[in-house]
Amino acid sequence: MGGSGSRLSKELLAEYQDLTFLTKQEILLAHKRFCELLPPEHRSVEESLQIRVSLEQILSLPELKANPFKERICRVFSTSPARDSLSFEDFLDLLSVFSDTATPDIKSHYAFRIFDFDDDGTLNREDLSHLVNCLTGQGEDTRLSASEMKQLIDNVSSRAGPGSQREGLGLGLKLSLPQILEESDIDRDGTINLSEFQHVISRSPDFASSFKIVL
Repeated sequence: MGGSGSRLSKELLAEYQDLTFLTKQEILLAHKRFCELLPPEHRSVEESLQIRVSLEQILSLPELKANPFKERICRVFSTSPARDSLSFEDFLDLLSVFSDTATPDIKSHYAFRIFDFDDDGTLNREDLSHLVNCLTGQGEDTRLSASEMKQLIDNVSSRAGPGSQREGLGLGLKLSLPQILEESDIDRDGTINLSEFQHVISRSPDFASSFKIVL
């Protein structure tokens, strides 16, 4: 990373520690990994805290590459108007939420946002369709047809088993798609709001420990 000028100050470290669930060591490692994505001439502390890194660069990190929701995760944490890049503080927020010490409420709040593909504040069948496509892949050979998708979400096809029960749905959930939509929809309006989602997540003991990204 360079000389001492590229190391975060004790004051800045303390501030970031107060604002996140990360330790000082984790913050320093996050800054090191973020700076490695920058051109060598822009790795000073001042520039690293101002410059933004494209989603493509962030997604090149091995810790994100294998996550089926990697693009959605980055867009949720991006504060740029186009949601196509991350600042260091965006990156730190992402790692904080996915850390072991983040609270279950915080984790479930962001899991809900990640699953809410159309950003309308609810989860509906279209969101679940996007979710399934993230898990099965975006290629023509793996994308489900409209009828297959309906069968999967309605839980009337034998195909629903392995696809819908995949551990975590990438994020630590061990619930089938029908369970998520039907059991969570307390007010029976056909969609799931945040409080309904958090209610069903509270019954998944492995969620908090599975919802993590570690550098």
